[in-house]
Amino acid sequence: MSTAAVPAAETAVETAAVRAVDVRKSYGKAETAVTALAGVSFDVPRGQYCAVMGPSGSGKSTLMHCLAGLDRVDSGDVQIGDVSIVGMNDKALTALRRDRVGFVFQQYNLLPTLTAEENITLPLAIAGRKPDAAWLHEVVTAVGLGDRLSHRPAELSGGQQQRVACARALVTRPDVVFADEPTGNLDSRAGAEVLGFLARCVEEFGQTIVMVTHDPVAASHADRVVFLADGLVVDEMADPTPEHVLDRMKQFDVAGHLITDGTA
Repeated sequence: MSTAAVPAAETAVETAAVRAVDVRKSYGKAETAVTALAGVSFDVPRGQYCAVMGPSGSGKSTLMHCLAGLDRVDSGDVQIGDVSIVGMNDKALTALRRDRVGFVFQQYNLLPTLTAEENITLPLAIAGRKPDAAWLHEVVTAVGLGDRLSHRPAELSGGQQQRVACARALVTRPDVVFADEPTGNLDSRAGAEVLGFLARCVEEFGQTIVMVTHDPVAASHADRVVFLADGLVVDEMADPTPEHVLDRMKQFDVAGHLITDGTA
């Protein structure tokens, strides 16, 4: 029995794309300090689409920024694959973000003077690398932008711009893509297209995605939802539906605290 348990534990370690271990983060000092993360621990296995939800002020955006190496933790550990990013110097952290992490934000962050194709391949250009033509074609085809590659952002709809941002996040074949409210600026139809594409990335490309969202419909596209409150993981849900996610979110009071009356 014990010999079987060890390989299982090792497999869990090997397959985690992202890991947080007792992550703590505060802003300010002394009496004015605000605790954003109070000891968060959870794993995202490779090939999983994980949504992070919680009321305003729960720490979800701070968590994503710490996991992605955009912000440094006060204590605890963050791992991308088998690499701990805590203690990395700025040069090493920049290289890791460039090569192993993709980003999709609510603001598309496209360069207005570049074409869609140039925006997609920008991370490779910055790294001095040429795109893999076959992979670039596959990504562009998946996002349905084949006839828009020569267009600049101003010539694209919001949904098309966000699909360019998604393709840019994938072009380096990252270990994990972090998406922060990726449909926040889109109408329901364009948002559904982007969410559907992210789901396809997991199903067809084996991509790992961590998405912060406040939208139960967006969260329902994920394989799993992790709920935060007061800077802690308080629950998670597999195979979410919009109705179940909404019901769970109703268990937070107006101040964002989890209601613990026995029904939570």
